[in-house]
Amino acid sequence: MSDLAATVGARWREPRTGTLGEWTYRIAFSIDAPYFELIEGPPGSPWDSTTGPRFHHLGFWSDDMDLDRSDLDGVGTMLFDACPLGRPFSYHRIDSIGASVELVDRSAQTGFRTTWDL
Repeated sequence: MSDLAATVGARWREPRTGTLGEWTYRIAFSIDAPYFELIEGPPGSPWDSTTGPRFHHLGFWSDDMDLDRSDLDGVGTMLFDACPLGRPFSYHRIDSIGASVELVDRSAQTGFRTTWDL
């Protein structure tokens, strides 16, 4: 958090703890655009941070998760689908960019913005 604050002036909301399935994670969002998400998870989780900090994903709102997942299947590999756990997002690894793309169902956008006061 401090490195992004120093280099690009990012200001941060207080980190929170969350649970998804068997994993407990810590997450924080920047206050101003462009929005940064920092997330840290335990070994074996989608946010496994045992190898140290790294760029993980770019996030996008999706109006049609099935269509967008299908499009990403042509260029990448689905790594994790949280929908069966009741959360409307999935990660897709795109090797050509060295990171993943996160699709989040747009129906969750209002709740997300309210939760993080964005």
